[in-house]
Amino acid sequence: MRLVLLGPPGAGKGTQAEKIVDEFGVLHVSTGDIFRKNIKEETELGKKVKGYLAEGKLVPDELTIDLVWDRLDQDDCKDGFMLDGFPRTIAQAEALTKGLEERQIKLDSVINIDVDSEVLVKRLAGRRVCLNCGASYHVDNKPSKEEGICDRCGHEIVQREDDKEVTVKNRIDVYKKQTEPLIEYYSNLGLIFNVDGTLGPDDVFGKIKDHLTQLKRM
Repeated sequence: MRLVLLGPPGAGKGTQAEKIVDEFGVLHVSTGDIFRKNIKEETELGKKVKGYLAEGKLVPDELTIDLVWDRLDQDDCKDGFMLDGFPRTIAQAEALTKGLEERQIKLDSVINIDVDSEVLVKRLAGRRVCLNCGASYHVDNKPSKEEGICDRCGHEIVQREDDKEVTVKNRIDVYKKQTEPLIEYYSNLGLIFNVDGTLGPDDVFGKIKDHLTQLKRM
């Protein structure tokens, strides 16, 4: 099974990725993990990535594509994978399509977790985290017992910079401009599967599970 997982920041992709891996045994391939691994191992590609990140620049499509194919060409991806965080742009999607065609393999489905922007802002801007133990909270859905104090270790919980409302709105705007066009791209290829991300995590996964189970029977 070869999948792509799409969804804006705060859509719950991480939660669903874990559930898909647990249920179907799909290999989870995250661009963030690829970047970190190559940087840690100081590969030639990793050194290039580190240089861009150190300067606060986005990693160019060409380098990202090279890193992804370096990963997908490894033996553990031969029987399938689930891409998370790639593709992010039409150029990356076209490069993925071309690479798959060259290797005579195809995607089975592109799962898009759809959530309205207002819901996303509320979700992300309400998140709080303990910088000491990493425990996470939400001011509406999962507040700490004592305001501003971690239930687990008693340290202060804070709002991360990238969860502040202005930053969240910017992240969503970037997603809409860069990545949302992929929904139409993959719809035209007959691969998109839309799921309502405002449902509870178990309900979202229930719909994804039904879809993937049906695919496996085909």
